[in-house]
Amino acid sequence: MNAKVLAGTRWVTDGGLETDLIFNRGLDLPEFASFPLVQDADGTAVLRSYYAEYAAVAAAAGAGLLVETPTWRANPDWGRVLGYDADRLDSAIRAATAFARSVAEGSEVEHARVSGVVGPRGDGYVAGGVDADQAADYHSGQVSSFASEGVDLVHAMTMTEPAEAIGVVRAARAAGVPVAISFTVETDGRLPDGSTLRDAIQAVETAAPADWYGVNCAHPTHVAPALDGGGWQDRLVFFRPNASTMSHAELDEMEVLDSGDRGLLTTSAAALREKAPTLAVLGGCCGTDSSHVAALWGVPVGI
Repeated sequence: MNAKVLAGTRWVTDGGLETDLIFNRGLDLPEFASFPLVQDADGTAVLRSYYAEYAAVAAAAGAGLLVETPTWRANPDWGRVLGYDADRLDSAIRAATAFARSVAEGSEVEHARVSGVVGPRGDGYVAGGVDADQAADYHSGQVSSFASEGVDLVHAMTMTEPAEAIGVVRAARAAGVPVAISFTVETDGRLPDGSTLRDAIQAVETAAPADWYGVNCAHPTHVAPALDGGGWQDRLVFFRPNASTMSHAELDEMEVLDSGDRGLLTTSAAALREKAPTLAVLGGCCGTDSSHVAALWGVPVGI
């Protein structure tokens, strides 16, 4: 393991990329996929503007910047739906990584890293009942593409069950790249497969330990019931909350953006960080934009 990649500072990362692009910037993202934008000049310009807002937050907060690639949907199944064969998908992932590196290197932030984002094979809100070995084989292509482009780490987000997370860790170990696992939870603090967050992390720790763990795509008030004060919480480093307190099922039905109650988001996130002080990478997820992330970091909104 190489947890030193993120040691020594706190890290700002971005917010709800896809919801921001769709609802705030008026883009059409078929299948909720943002990775095709990196192969289009106009799309790249929008992404560069988007990430620049978070670089400004990091600079204002005196924190590091973790640039996470727009590749949550860039796996074989979703790629196939979008018309990407293996070679074209590899090219898109490499382009997304090179783009993220250019953002990191072009920022005025002293410490900047690039994270290759892996999403779940299926729906981010539904457990698929996958096998860990099959998941390792499935995700190995995307992870290898990231590794070949020199990412600082791989971050699997919105994991709904331990088995797929274990597979991603195994793929990352085979590729020789550090790896973070972020699970999502429902309103009761449990994963979509019914696991507690504690048991999910312990299952990964037993089978194939990750370098870091976290939670994304859930409001802080949904994560709070998962924290029991146990030592396992010291493994939590990443936190990317939703703006909305709605359940995943309710969010799936929404046709307008729920940008949430910013005051509740910041106070509940602060309370959560008091319970889990090891949380060092802080951004947002669905419904959040740079103004939410700025508020979470306590810096002026709209820098």
